[in-house]
Amino acid sequence: MRILLTGTTGYIAKRLALQLLEDEHELVCCVRDLNRIPDEIENHPSCSFIKLDFLDPEPNKIPEDIDAAYYLIHSMSTSSNDFADLERQCAQNFKNLVNATRCKQVIYLSGIVNDNSLSKHLKSRLQVENTLKSDHYALTTFRAGIIVGSGSASFEIIRDIVEKLPFMITPRWLKTKTQPIAIRDVLSFLSGGLGKEELYNKSFDIFGPEVLTYKEMLLQFADVRNLKRHIVTLPVLTPKLSSYWLYFVTSTSFKLAAALVDSMKVEVIGKPSNINEIIGIEPVDYKTAVNLAFQKIEQNAVVSSWKDAISSGRFNVQLSKYIELPHFGCYKDIRHRTVKDETFTLNKIWSIGGRNGWYSFNWLWKIRGYVDKLFGGVGLRRGRTHDTYLEPGDALDFWRVLFADKDEKRLLLFAEMRLPGEAWLEFKIVKDQLYQRAVFRPRGIWGRLYWYSVLPFHAFVFNGMINALINKK
Repeated sequence: MRILLTGTTGYIAKRLALQLLEDEHELVCCVRDLNRIPDEIENHPSCSFIKLDFLDPEPNKIPEDIDAAYYLIHSMSTSSNDFADLERQCAQNFKNLVNATRCKQVIYLSGIVNDNSLSKHLKSRLQVENTLKSDHYALTTFRAGIIVGSGSASFEIIRDIVEKLPFMITPRWLKTKTQPIAIRDVLSFLSGGLGKEELYNKSFDIFGPEVLTYKEMLLQFADVRNLKRHIVTLPVLTPKLSSYWLYFVTSTSFKLAAALVDSMKVEVIGKPSNINEIIGIEPVDYKTAVNLAFQKIEQNAVVSSWKDAISSGRFNVQLSKYIELPHFGCYKDIRHRTVKDETFTLNKIWSIGGRNGWYSFNWLWKIRGYVDKLFGGVGLRRGRTHDTYLEPGDALDFWRVLFADKDEKRLLLFAEMRLPGEAWLEFKIVKDQLYQRAVFRPRGIWGRLYWYSVLPFHAFVFNGMINALINKK
């Protein structure tokens, strides 16, 4: 089948694309930025790509001869106050474009919406589902509970909490019940529902075999990791205080933390149906899902992460707009060294950040990360998805990868930390010289004061970093 895939760079779609290609389907992938095509599918003979923003779509952009489509556009971490209207408009534009094609089925991944008191995001999910209904094509909706898998927001947040806090004083929403589901099972439902007419114009809750509280999820996670943890829940922690608690303890942004807290107050219990029998799968339990996730992590085989969504950072525009370093009105720190072993230096550059650190005065980078957190930034806890692999759009501590090409011997990062201005960090090898450029474009007097306040540290931080990139210990 020829399938239209939206949200191509997102957590779910990136993994689903690989599954659909394995099933020998042909994909037409929608991306807002052609510079962010995932490397895993960029050169696949059964993949084509179209630049399309569903909030501002061009008519007749989608090929007429598609057979089915997946609607996988959603962000809980958006900074927009009117995200529900934006999501509805996005769904309406998608529907209008698909109505002009030969598409027979649209598959939509939503959330379980059975509670009487839904969060803002779950209400938005239900609104999108209603918007997507059409007389032209059949809509199949899968409503999932908490998704557990390597790189998922819920998995990484629970991991942060469990691995860092032996004793936890937690908000009361930890007693809320939910039905977690493994990412592998979600992908099986999404791919398995393709072309099944018995699923047309129907919605199904998909969930794992257990009903667990968030507290039980934390304790079972700790058990898988062979950790002893103690949890005390307090009723006095308000939603706002809970959001701050989640924000400072984990790697999540404050916007996402607030959205999660709002959703975690709502019970996510699925309605039974025969969907497991129709698709032919038996979802795994929570502990198995956690074990499978760690297998991927240990193999350094994490395909996608929630951190890689642009909306989790400072900007929502195309990355390509930042690829050219500015020259005017900027402060610069430029250093260069002769490269002794090019392969060693390139591998060192591509391994920077995350668990590997920043090679020089790493404790100062950590302090900068803590300061960023205090001011509402992302901090250093995001880490990186892979230890040795980077592609445009990846999150890297408090940076975003703008450009990463080993053949061109260039890595370019854009700062997503809280700053009175904009900052870039570039590593590039030209002939036998490694150039390390830090560029800062200040915003007003505070930007200039900021630059001069950190300038004394550059002499040893940046000098030590470039030396570490060329010298073998």
